[in-house]
Amino acid sequence: MVTVLKSRPVRLMFSLLLIFALCVSVAFYAFKKVHHTTTDGTSLILLQEAYTAILDNYVEKPDAKKLVLKMVDGMLATLDPHSAYLPPEPYHEMEVQMSGAFGGVGIELGTKEGRLTVIAPIDDTPAFRAGIQANDQISKIDGVSTHGMNISAAVKIMRGEKGTPVSLTIVRAEAAKPLVFNLIRDIIKIKSIKPKLLDSGYGLIRISQFQERTGGEFKEALKELHAKSGGTMKGLIIDLRYNPGGLINSCVEVANCFIGDDINNSAIVSIKGRTAESNRIYNATLGAKEPRYPIVVLVNGGSASASEIVAGALQDHKRAIIMGTQSFGKGSVQSIFPMKGNAALKLTTARYYTPSGRSIQAKGIVPDVEVPNIIPLPPKEQGIVLKEKDLEKSLASDGKPDTTEMKLPASPHGSAGIDTDLKKDFQLQRALELLQSISMLKEKGFLPNRAE
Repeated sequence: MVTVLKSRPVRLMFSLLLIFALCVSVAFYAFKKVHHTTTDGTSLILLQEAYTAILDNYVEKPDAKKLVLKMVDGMLATLDPHSAYLPPEPYHEMEVQMSGAFGGVGIELGTKEGRLTVIAPIDDTPAFRAGIQANDQISKIDGVSTHGMNISAAVKIMRGEKGTPVSLTIVRAEAAKPLVFNLIRDIIKIKSIKPKLLDSGYGLIRISQFQERTGGEFKEALKELHAKSGGTMKGLIIDLRYNPGGLINSCVEVANCFIGDDINNSAIVSIKGRTAESNRIYNATLGAKEPRYPIVVLVNGGSASASEIVAGALQDHKRAIIMGTQSFGKGSVQSIFPMKGNAALKLTTARYYTPSGRSIQAKGIVPDVEVPNIIPLPPKEQGIVLKEKDLEKSLASDGKPDTTEMKLPASPHGSAGIDTDLKKDFQLQRALELLQSISMLKEKGFLPNRAE
């Protein structure tokens, strides 16, 4: 009994202290929340006052909708180069680009001497089957002259639902008069993968962008190259030059083909941001992987984002040799927030990190073997390529000063100008020579042959 009587005042005192601590905590939280809300409210009042003053007093009556959109653009412009408001058309175009499929006729379009010109018809599309050729000039679309029409406007007219008609009037150099092609739109699927066998047992897969179907297309390309190599590949080149990136899930699928044979070391990429939803590690799945033949990944200053994820993952896992020039360094994650009116907000929400914890942002991937492209460029294409760190308001890599030396390569031809002809592509030549050298060293016994 004595013990019980002594413990009661102690418990009472502890309870009172606990209640006091909770009250202080609640009061502090409430003060902090009110202070934060008050600060935000003051800023919004300032914005409202400025908006009202402009509407009421500006010399000419402004467009209220445009004014609000400019406010949003102004906010996002203060953040970083990749955050942006996407009106309905650009938002839809981005979705189409990422899906890699749309209703149309299948033409890669450009301009030549100010005229809409066919760069090339896409294989197995209405334009290709109808006989439209490279360098054909499109003078009319559905009878409307294309004089002064830009590419975006022409693409918008030519795209449409599958099964609907569109008429193209073509001027061809060797034709005496304009040719009229009456086409029926179809679903056009843009392949982001181009496989090629360079030499017996040595394959090349060019990835132009990471779209929804890229992972599946990559696996099919591997099967094709294995078959052409008699079932056994000696080496593979993955060409990511001028690849601007794309969907993270697709690039993870590609890396997953080669990573994941060690359950304790399966990370492909991690993303880190302010919110819990912005923090995630993408791991390789367990299961069958590609045989451990040697791989060379080609990168350059035009390799960005998702292509840097693949290169960084294969480099960190010592699964590939990275060759070329330093990549672009876009290591930030953009999330899409749909908004009213079929628009969207593209907002930077996190940073990418390689499996070893390296930040890609503003640093990029440094090649294991630096090989510049020594093909002389035309004078108009010579110059300096900007990197992510050179862009205005670019994010720092990870809050730490960047001491990595950034070498700026000569201006590239562009993604459409990549030539996989060994005679014209010095970097590709070096990559193949490296793979062949590794095979020779294994055959001569200088390197161990790993069990496949």
